[in-house]
Amino acid sequence: MLQLIWLGFFVVGLLYALIQLFVFHNYQIFNTLSESLFAMAKTSFELGLGLAGIMSLWLGLLKVAEEAKMVEWLSRRISPFFSVLFPSIPANHPAQGAMLLNFAANMLGLDNAATPLGLKAMEELQTINPNKETASDAQILFLLLNASGLTIVPISIMAFRAQLGAEAPSDVFLPILFATFASTVTVLLLTSIRQKLPLWKPIFLIPFLFLLSAIVAGVMVLSVMSAAKMNMASSLIGNGFLAFLVVGILLWGFFKRVEIFNVFVEGAKQGFQMSLNVIPFLVAMLCAIAFFRSSGALELVLQGISFLVSALGFNSDFVPAIPTMLLKPLSGAGSRGLMLDAMKTYGPDSFVARLACIVQGSADTTFYIMTVYFGAVKIKNIRYALGYSLLGDLAGFIAAIFISYLFFHTH
Repeated sequence: MLQLIWLGFFVVGLLYALIQLFVFHNYQIFNTLSESLFAMAKTSFELGLGLAGIMSLWLGLLKVAEEAKMVEWLSRRISPFFSVLFPSIPANHPAQGAMLLNFAANMLGLDNAATPLGLKAMEELQTINPNKETASDAQILFLLLNASGLTIVPISIMAFRAQLGAEAPSDVFLPILFATFASTVTVLLLTSIRQKLPLWKPIFLIPFLFLLSAIVAGVMVLSVMSAAKMNMASSLIGNGFLAFLVVGILLWGFFKRVEIFNVFVEGAKQGFQMSLNVIPFLVAMLCAIAFFRSSGALELVLQGISFLVSALGFNSDFVPAIPTMLLKPLSGAGSRGLMLDAMKTYGPDSFVARLACIVQGSADTTFYIMTVYFGAVKIKNIRYALGYSLLGDLAGFIAAIFISYLFFHTH
C-alpha cells in the first residue's frame, strides 16, 4: 500500500505537470519540480542528522534505564494493563517501558523525547515480531496511537498564536483536546475490533477511565487560568517532566551501581545508527510529497473540494483551512506553515485561523511517523496501518470542523 501511494505521488504529480505545460503553457513547471526534489532531499537529510543528536541522547538515557532495571520495573507495573492492548507482548518485556515513556512524552507535547522513545519501542517490538518484514499487531496499534497525536498540552500551537497577536492564545486548547481525543478513540476502536481486543476487561477499563478522569480534571483546572498562566503552566509541566525524567534515570542508574557514563555512550551509538537507517526512508517519502505539491495537483484538489461544498449548499467557511488538513498527514512542517499562513492572512482570531490551529493539533503527521517508525525496523508490509491511521485523521478533522463551528463560528 505504502509503495503504491509513494508511486502515486510521483505519477499524479507528473501528469498534472504535463497539463500545466501543454494546457496552461507553464514552461517553468519542470524547473519547479526539480528544485522541489533537490530542496526536499537536502531537507530530509538535515532532518535525519538533526534526529541523530536527539536519538543519541534519549537512547543513551534509555540504555542506562535498561541496565539499571528501571525499564523492567516499569514493565512489571504496566504489564496487566498492556496485556489487553498488546496481548502478543510477553509480560515484563522491555518494550512496555519504552512505550509507556513514549505515550507520556506525547501527551505532554514533548516531541523530541517521544520520537526516540517510540523508535526504541518499535525496535523492541521487532525482536518478538515473527515476520521481520511485516508489521505485527502490536507494532500497528502502537504506531496508530502515536499517529493519532493525543496531546494534552499543545504548547507550540499556543505559542505561535501568542507570537502572532491572538487575544487569547489558549482559546483553542479545549477544542484541540476534543479533536485529538476523537482521533485516538477512533483508531483504538477500529484496531480493537480488527484485533479482537477485550477492552471491556476491568484491568484495562478501570485504569483507562481513571486516566480519562485525570485528563478531564487537568483540563478543567487549566481552562480557568488566564492565557499567560496556562501557557506558563503547560510549559512548566512538560519541561519539568523532562528534567525530572533525565535526572531520575541517571540517579536510578547511579544507585544501582551502573557505569552510567559508559553505558550512556553505548546507547548513544545505537541511537546514531538508528537515525542513519531512517534517512533513506525520509528522503523517499518527503521528496514524493514535495513533487506532488509543487506540481500544482494539491491546489487543484482544493478547488474541487470548495466547488463541491458550495454546490451542496453547505457553509464553506471552513474550506480555506482544508490545505492544513490535507498536508497534516503528509508533512508536519508543511501543515504548520499553512497554519501560520492562515493566521497571517485571516488574522489569528479568525474562524479559519482557529480551525487551522485545531486541525494542526488534532492528529500527528501520519506518513512521516509511518516512514520513520517502520523504516527504522525495516518493515515493508504495513498491512492495514495506513488505512486506519487516515480514518483516525479524518475523525479528528471532522471533529475539528464541528467543534470550531460550535466554539467560534458567529454566523
